[in-house]
Amino acid sequence: MTNALTKMLATRDWILADGATGTNLFNMGLQSGDAPEMWNDQHPDRIKRLYTEAVDAGSDLFLTNSFGGNAARLKLHGAQGRARELSRISAEIGRDVADRYDRPVIVAGSVGPTGEIMAPMGALTHELAVEIFHEQAEGLKEGGADVLWLETISAPEEYKAAAEAFKLADMPWCGTMSFDTAGRTMMGVTSSDMATMVEKLGNPPMAYGANCGVGASDLLRTILGFVAQGSERPIIAKGNAGIPKYHDGHIHYDGTPELMAEYAVLARDSGATIIGGCCGTMPEHLSKMRAALENRPRGARPTLEEITEALGGFSSGGDGTGDDTAAPRRPRRRRG
Repeated sequence: MTNALTKMLATRDWILADGATGTNLFNMGLQSGDAPEMWNDQHPDRIKRLYTEAVDAGSDLFLTNSFGGNAARLKLHGAQGRARELSRISAEIGRDVADRYDRPVIVAGSVGPTGEIMAPMGALTHELAVEIFHEQAEGLKEGGADVLWLETISAPEEYKAAAEAFKLADMPWCGTMSFDTAGRTMMGVTSSDMATMVEKLGNPPMAYGANCGVGASDLLRTILGFVAQGSERPIIAKGNAGIPKYHDGHIHYDGTPELMAEYAVLARDSGATIIGGCCGTMPEHLSKMRAALENRPRGARPTLEEITEALGGFSSGGDGTGDDTAAPRRPRRRRG
């Protein structure tokens, strides 16, 4: 399938994605507990600003403000009937922003988890999950998204349901999971598990990887885990800007723009192709990341020691894939 992201991947050594959605919107006045997706029609100017600031900072790809835009999540706000509409608007604003630039900019339709527990542990059946994801996918498609972007998933069953739904919508997609529990997702998936699962899907993603999680060091250890499986599929790294700290009633991330620049280069050298930030990543972080990726030559694949020296220590002793060793050591070599 030829699409805008396929073309970009064919001509680029790396692609810079965007940063945080929630952190930036909170800075614009979003209140805790509010649904960000409601701003798509209430404050479209602010959503346009969110997208524009990412692209102006150097992003080649940005995610729409639709992370919690599925019916299951919107039900918490009495807006479950607006899932398709709010997702469509988020993509329409994105399409308008992207088309104003004289360089290719990818509009990625963000799709987050349902927030429900899937059967047999919970009440969410596979069929209902597919229906929920399909509805949102159709809205994002109608709004002009280039690609669908599944993110922050913990359960493999939910990832598989989304893959099926995106096939029904006839849309290309990318998908990341969040490895935030000692190198595993909340539901116990390891980097090795995910790499294996992705290749077995009937409708696999164009690219896969990790987002959010704990800190940049942990995320890069997960990226090395993907690379170790030998997949040729492009890998996504979208790490948080440091570690969250609670200060004066607000959550702040301690990752500086300089630290995120180091993270971006290490992510590229580790084997990631699509590189961005997640929670706490602001336009100033993205600018430094872009400059570092453009100006610093590709290096050898970093060791775990080099990652921790540059970005700080890991949050756990292992990456979840086996024994208590941090991760398999890999030879220092230049990527081809």
